[in-house]
Amino acid sequence: MKLKTIINYLETIAPSSYQESYDNSGLIVGHPDTKIKGAIICLDSTEAVLDEAIKKKCNLVIAHHPIVFKGLKRLNGTNYVERVVMKAIKHDIAIYAIHTNLDNVFHNGVNAEIAKRIGLVNTKILAPKKGVKKLYTFVPATHANKVRAALFKQGAGGVSGFEHRSHASLGVGTNNGSGSNAEVRLEVSFAADKERSVVQALKKTHPSEKIPYDIISIEANNTEVGSGIIGELELPIHEKPYLEFVKKAMKVGCIRYTKLRGRKISKIAVCGGSGGFLLNKAIAQKADIFITADYKYHEFFDADSRIVIADIGHYESEQFTINLLYNIIRNKFRRFAVYSTEVNTNPIKYL
Repeated sequence: MKLKTIINYLETIAPSSYQESYDNSGLIVGHPDTKIKGAIICLDSTEAVLDEAIKKKCNLVIAHHPIVFKGLKRLNGTNYVERVVMKAIKHDIAIYAIHTNLDNVFHNGVNAEIAKRIGLVNTKILAPKKGVKKLYTFVPATHANKVRAALFKQGAGGVSGFEHRSHASLGVGTNNGSGSNAEVRLEVSFAADKERSVVQALKKTHPSEKIPYDIISIEANNTEVGSGIIGELELPIHEKPYLEFVKKAMKVGCIRYTKLRGRKISKIAVCGGSGGFLLNKAIAQKADIFITADYKYHEFFDADSRIVIADIGHYESEQFTINLLYNIIRNKFRRFAVYSTEVNTNPIKYL
């Protein structure tokens, strides 16, 4: 199987266009046409992980965190980033990162995995991203179903959890006074990142050489894409017992948290990794606890008795992303050799 086959599938789950501007998700080392023998799934593509890949005869490492964030000006092996890239090239190992694009998807995303493990139901994106567009086109009635089906196949009509939805109005189309035909005015919404594939599907299936269509941006959030997740517990529980449950469920050695408010909790916001930027969103949506990582000392004061902040650690909050990616790949490519890393790449140790 070629590397691009795996990449193309992963990007149907978490399109690269969903990554944040500072990120460097995607193929970092390697060529898309490389034939892949096996893959190691990890959070961080460290030297130890590459050694593991070599031992298991895998020539692909799929990491959550990109090993390269900034441009490399030289490869001398003077730091771990350079050494990892050099070793990957030397041993013909491809490195692919699926980072904030996987953070930002609702289904099969990092935060959905956390939410499942800590008992949340009725979940939704905490901070949805804007990015919804609408296509208007006119299609001969005889071709309307074919065009509609092609648009649906490319993801149109799937915004906000609704699948295969469109609006069609039957009318009469005229062309320079040469006659008239039954025509359908077709409207369908889609996520902005799908515009290219949606237009290509339209052009491929529409019978006219010059296709009448318009695409507009609409003021709506894409509730399938965004940062963090907020959900509820099936039954309210006191704060301390719930934090103890989270510690066990997430295999956390230490939870740093703000002053408890002495009440039962039912609504919880989560964000894997560094989620402090979502605190005000969590408070505005009346979350009782915000579970995330990488909080600094002074930032804990921002809870201000309005919410409980619980910092469970960056690695700890994202460690089950390995299981998530393993299952995504295993369920699709059942005969492909894929392994979860046996290396704990957490750089932080606890006494």
